[in-house]
Amino acid sequence: MDQQHASLEALQDIRRIMDRSSRFLSLSGLSGVSAGVFALIGAYFAYNWIWEYYGRYTERGYNTGDFQHLKWSLLALAAAVLAGAIATSFYFTWRKARKNNLPVWDHTSRKLLINLLIPLMTGGVFVLGLLKYSAWAFVAPSCLIFYGLALVNASKYTLSDIRYVGFMEIILGLINMWYPQYGLYFWGAGFGVLHIVYGLVMWWKYDSH
Repeated sequence: MDQQHASLEALQDIRRIMDRSSRFLSLSGLSGVSAGVFALIGAYFAYNWIWEYYGRYTERGYNTGDFQHLKWSLLALAAAVLAGAIATSFYFTWRKARKNNLPVWDHTSRKLLINLLIPLMTGGVFVLGLLKYSAWAFVAPSCLIFYGLALVNASKYTLSDIRYVGFMEIILGLINMWYPQYGLYFWGAGFGVLHIVYGLVMWWKYDSH
């Protein structure tokens, strides 16, 4: 009986070692929280700029200069939010990896990044096409859907919980397709609130002990 128990423990240890070797486990829950905070800040500024634009539109009608200014301001804001989210996410991930004496960049993290980037890059090109033809209403749902697909695709190389976040992002994006006028709210919910909730759950589950 003791020999069977020891054999079972040995098999479990081997399984844990294999799982660690095939998955990137240094993702920090605080990375999700920081990304969500940046997204909500970005949504706040975007909301104010859009309402300011429509206020001017009501006063003097359509103005090409106003519209171009709004478009480039929103694109610059999106780039700033993305840069901030990536920088803080990398910092918290690096800090957790250093604490656990694990490498940040290895064969597994490379596979994770590749599988994450394939849907993201595809979605980025798709969104640029939407912007070219002024289909602004479908930018937010497209971002949510392709980001969700990226998380699902990359989840096999990291924490499995990421897959469920991806599913929720996809569902939000699909619902948003039918209510495009609420795109900013869905964007804030998916990239902001959902990231913060997921990050706190992951921090409590994996980092707080």
